[in-house]
Amino acid sequence: MDEVRIDKWLWATRIFKTRTIASDACKKGRVTINGQNVKPSHSIRVGQVIDVRKPPVTYSFEVLGLIQNRVGAKLVPNYLRNVTRRDQLELLEMVKIGGFIDRQKGLGRPTKKEGRELAQFTEAAFFGFDEFDDDFFDDDDDDV
Repeated sequence: MDEVRIDKWLWATRIFKTRTIASDACKKGRVTINGQNVKPSHSIRVGQVIDVRKPPVTYSFEVLGLIQNRVGAKLVPNYLRNVTRRDQLELLEMVKIGGFIDRQKGLGRPTKKEGRELAQFTEAAFFGFDEFDDDFFDDDDDDV
């Protein structure tokens, strides 16, 4: 086996969950080799470096072996090496640290902790203060 379709290889090495998603990524220009967009049917060879853009990060993988069928996660390092640039990895860390503040639409529901923090934040913002002030709720209605 000298060459393999890139969409099959991306799926088999578990970069994408399904082959359809891998094909769509190629069609949308999110998969490149040497800066050139590739079609799902593009053949790859050992030694090539594949860039995969999964916003906001662009991952880079060096092809160590060719494979057409999906393998277990423990066997993936036999077929690829992650050569992602340091600045991209730092960007990924920044996104993880950002938490729910920068949560984009479609990332799922907030965790319980994020929900509590959000509720606490919105209550404090709504009332304008952290604790209830007894003078604020004065029951003197003598002026009416």
